[in-house]
Amino acid sequence: MKYLDVRLRQPDWMLHPMQLFIREGDAVRYEELRTWNILGPEGDREYELFYAEADREAYVDAIEAVDSVRWYDLTPIDDDSFYVYICQETREEDVRWRQSFAALDLVVVPPVIYDSEAAFYMTVVGAGEDLQAMLEGLPDEIDVTVRAIGEYDRRHAPLTGGLTERQLEAVAAAVEVGYYAVPREAGLEAVAERLNCAASTAGTLLQKAQARVMQRLVRQRGRGLLEGETNATALDAGK
Repeated sequence: MKYLDVRLRQPDWMLHPMQLFIREGDAVRYEELRTWNILGPEGDREYELFYAEADREAYVDAIEAVDSVRWYDLTPIDDDSFYVYICQETREEDVRWRQSFAALDLVVVPPVIYDSEAAFYMTVVGAGEDLQAMLEGLPDEIDVTVRAIGEYDRRHAPLTGGLTERQLEAVAAAVEVGYYAVPREAGLEAVAERLNCAASTAGTLLQKAQARVMQRLVRQRGRGLLEGETNATALDAGK
């Protein structure tokens, strides 16, 4: 059983209005699709559960303006995060790219994570030939980045899926200068110099990146991690 971690970036005309909302503004800091179900006589109705960290008022205004949404239920977690349960009509634009794997023996493993460009990261599991057929069947307009492929293990998923490009740059710079070395070889000033920004900005980027990675690590490993499970499976990006 193989897995494929892939990033898909759609052109603007193909985006769902809420993806355009993410791409064109800064109200959404993080969003992931937790689970979904497609129903109706012809698969024309879908139910989806999202987790979002965003400006709630702006998010509500945006979702209420989406014609395909029949209804939604928003449940606050705190001032900065919430769940959204949505019922909406399936859009023709979505049917087009979904057809690339709808008839194949594949499953998508939640969550599907959206970045600041409204591109999304997903893990797909199945036979190697079906994964290849999916990639070949995607519309040419979609920019495809294969991030990893190999034998599936629930612990394999990249921990960096929710990080922005700038946060990834900050982490890379910190590693290069020795910020994470033990003992530490350089401070925030050295990281900031690499990034051409203030030390306070570098510190904020690293803090947000570290918080996101730790949160996802705990979600991925679940009770096994909390109970002291330490076995790890390395990504095999070439198979």
